[in-house]
Order: sequence, then C-alpha cells, then structure tokens
Amino acid sequence: MANVFAALGSAFSPLRLPNFRLYITSQLISNVGTFLQVTAQSWVVWSLTGSSAANGTVALLNGLPLLLLTPWVGAWVDRLDRRKLLTATQIGMMIVAFILATLVQSNTVQLWHVLVLSGVLGIISTFDLTAHQTFLGDLAGMSEVRKAVNMNGMVLQGSRMFGSVAAGWIIAQMGPATAFWINGFSFISVIIGLSLIRVANASRSDHEHKSPLSQMGDALRFLRTQPRMQDMYMFTAVITSCFWSIPLALLPAYADRVLGGDAAVYSGLQGASGLGALLTLLFIVPITGTMKRGGVVMVGALLVTGSAILLLGLSRSLPLSMLAVGVAISGSPIIFTMAMGLTQLMTPMEMRGRLISLATMIGLGVQPFAALLMGGVGQVIGVENAILINGTMCILAAIGLVLTRRGLWSWQVVSPPQTSSLPDPAPIPTGAD
Repeated sequence: MANVFAALGSAFSPLRLPNFRLYITSQLISNVGTFLQVTAQSWVVWSLTGSSAANGTVALLNGLPLLLLTPWVGAWVDRLDRRKLLTATQIGMMIVAFILATLVQSNTVQLWHVLVLSGVLGIISTFDLTAHQTFLGDLAGMSEVRKAVNMNGMVLQGSRMFGSVAAGWIIAQMGPATAFWINGFSFISVIIGLSLIRVANASRSDHEHKSPLSQMGDALRFLRTQPRMQDMYMFTAVITSCFWSIPLALLPAYADRVLGGDAAVYSGLQGASGLGALLTLLFIVPITGTMKRGGVVMVGALLVTGSAILLLGLSRSLPLSMLAVGVAISGSPIIFTMAMGLTQLMTPMEMRGRLISLATMIGLGVQPFAALLMGGVGQVIGVENAILINGTMCILAAIGLVLTRRGLWSWQVVSPPQTSSLPDPAPIPTGAD
C-alpha cells in the first residue's frame, strides 16, 4: 500500500521542471479548444448528413496522412528544431479552425469543406503529434519521460472532458461556430509558451546525408529486434480500432437514434469518456506504471475495455451509457502511456522521433479506417450492433495476443540504459533565436 501511495505522489514530479510546466499549461488551454472543435465538427457533419458513415469518412481523411507521411515525418522530427516545428503546426491548426468557424458562421459550410479541411488538418497533425511526443522527452529528460507522458495524458483527457461537455452548451446556446472560434484563439497559448521555452534540442544532423526512407529503414530494423515494443504497438492498434471508432463515428448516431438525445446528450457521453480517462490517468496509470508485468497490464486493459463496450451496446439509458463509455476508455491511457513512455526509454536517442512516428502510425493510423468501417457497419445494421461487434473484437484480440505472442504474459518491464552513437547534446541556448 505504501508503494501505491508513493507512486501516486510522485506522478506529478515533472512539474518541478519550469520548461515542462510552462508547456503543459499552455497545452491545457489549447486542448480544451481542440475538443470543443472535435465535438462541434462531429455534430455539424451529423446535422449536414444524418450519416455515421460521413463522420467515419471525415476521420479517415484526418488520419490518412499518418500512414502516408510517417517515413518522412519521423526523420524530419529527428533533424529539425522541434520547438520551431511545433510553433509552425500550431499556426497551421489555428488557420484551419478559423476557416471552419467562418464557414459555419456564414451558413455556407458543406460536407466537402469539412472533408478537405480534415485532410489538411491531418497533414499538420501528423507532424504535430510526433514532434509533441518527442518534445516531452526533450523537456522532462529520460528519467521523467514516462511520468511526463502520463501528465500529458491527464491534461489531454481533462481538456477532453471539459471541452466536450462545454461544447454541448456552446452549440445549443451560441451555435457550433463559436466552438471553432474559441479553438482558433486557444492556439495562441501554445505559441506564446513555446516562444518562452529554451531547451536543448535532442535532434541531430549527423545522418542528414541519408534519405528519410533510409532513416526509417534503420528504425524498422531496430524495431524487428524489439518483440516487446512490437507487442505494445499491436495493443495500441487494437485499442484504437475497437474503442476509438465509437466516439469518432458512432457516438453522434448513438446519442440520437439509441438514446433519443440531442447535442447535449452527445457531449455528455463525450464528457463521460473524458472523465473516465482522466480518473484512469490520475489513479490507475501511476500504479500500473510501477508494475513489472507489462503484458498482464495490457491484456487486462483490453479485457476491461471490451467488456465495457459490450455494456454500452446493450444500454438504453443515458446514465448507464455514460458509465459504460467512461469505463471503456480506461484501457486507452494505460496502453498509450506505456507504449509512448517505454518507446522513448527503449530507443536510441537519435532514433526517438522515428520510433515515435511509427508508434503513432501503427496506433493511430488504423483509427480512421476503423472509424470508416464501423460507421458504414452502423449505417447498415444499426449503431448498437456495430458497438457490440467492437466489444467482441476487443476481447477476442486480447485472448489471441496472449496465445500467439511468445513471452508476452511473462514480460518483465525494465528500463534499459539509453545508448547512442552520437556526440553529447549542444549546450542549452540562453538568448533569443
């Protein structure tokens, strides 16, 4: 019990670092705006089309760049100044938000507008996601990186809970355009925060003579020697496919057709999932982070998620549905924080951007295809039946991974020392750029 309280107490230790504290605070503000936009956009698409498949198509275009651009993105994140790269991505996402706000405000928005802007946002987000995860390691250092990833998840899910719930009220009272405007302005907090941060960049230029594809080939050859890292990536792909297709493609239709609700009911379900993820990150992830049996932890997370998804598919009441979606999401932060944190610890410093881009591609790249598929399935056989299929697949995948991945069940998590053939980092800059 003392170890449990110690783990909970030390979960916030990265906040002692001024750069990390500044960055994560700015992310908190920006992420609230992001989830205002995510919720409002899903409702706008549903209002325009009445189709869960349409929301699946939007998710596909948003996530497709993860699969197409990863070989280049990972290499560039390892080469470039990540702080400057993140500043550029914030400006790009801000412009997209303002364009959407203008279209919705003027009542000229059409589905093709949302599809095109989702593709553009997907391209920008591909760079942003990889640079952001790698930048956490730059700010916190390898000794604190798992806790930094966990804290980033807390901020993300806390923002998701508040942003999703607030979106329902904002859409009902002021219209969805307001959510897009707020999101656009929220990026200013990150831009200001990044301008104040001074941190040594861990990227290197030693291998710039290699092409991005050649550098990604080096990363793939390293990954082939790491069966446990492969396992973590498989688990992220499963949890993404089975759970995240629900809020992306099925939840608006579920709120409307199964529960007979409106935007407020939909945002309530989104908020419940955010609360479930936040509580998991606050109380469960710090404990599972101290457990050595990594395979047991991830299998358990999949089984809990699958069972809760089945409950969601069977539910016809809002309170029970909110409970089900809150429990169902709990497996995601457990698996994602373990995968992202251990990837940074298990990877040579000069390869972190590439391996994190691979983790992002494998874990999130399948998300849009799953959303498109399940959105179409929900359109044909009913959204509740599509949800039941997802829950069943999640449980079967957990069993299948235990039976087919040798050594997974007995895997003992250790943190190997960082190895690198590269010279020591340059001194931390102290002046203006």
